[in-house]
This record gives sequence, structure tokens and C-alpha cells, in this order.
Amino acid sequence: MDAYLQAGLDALGDPTRMAIFQKLADGPVPVNELARTLPVSRPAVSQHLRVLKDAGLVTGSKSGTRRLYQLDPGGVARLRAHFDQMWTKALSAFQEIAEKGPIGEKDAKPRRTRRRS
Repeated sequence: MDAYLQAGLDALGDPTRMAIFQKLADGPVPVNELARTLPVSRPAVSQHLRVLKDAGLVTGSKSGTRRLYQLDPGGVARLRAHFDQMWTKALSAFQEIAEKGPIGEKDAKPRRTRRRS
């Protein structure tokens, strides 16, 4: 598995980082605004952002005196490609099984009906 992909999946395993990731899906957000909406301190939000940034999921940029964070399109694309591939495999396997019919259908002997006298 790609190291960045694994780092991204690991990073999103933390509920606070997942909440930050979801908030950033709406667009760039400054650290202070993120901290106001989360039950952790501003320094803790910065640490979580650093983990997300190291995992390739978030980028930061300076905007005047503020630092804005946003999702990194490349990191998000890696995650999406991974899940698309997983779903494609799962759905193909499901389709293959569904097209075979019920399990044991080929081997099943026809049932005899009992006549009532």
C-alpha cells in the first residue's frame, strides 16, 4: 500500500482529525475558526493539522496575518482512488456471485412432491 495512502487512512482514524477534514471540505478555514468549532484547544488543532499535512491531506497558506488550511486535492484523490478501487472489486465480486444464482442451485436435486391420498 502507498505510504501516503496509509498515512492518510491512519490520520483520518482519529475523530478530531476526521472532523477537521470534513470541515475543510467546505473550503479554506483559519486555525482559530477550526478551534472555535472543536472541543480541543487551538494548539491541539494545530497539531492535528500538522498530522493531516504530513499525511498529504491538507495544505496551509498564509493570508495576511492568518494561516488558512484546505484539503490537498492530490491527497484526497489518492483516498478516492483507493476507495473507488475497493468498491469496484467488491461490486464485481458481488455481481459474479449474483450471476451464478443461489449457492448450490446447480447441485440441488428437484424436490419430490408428496401426493395426498
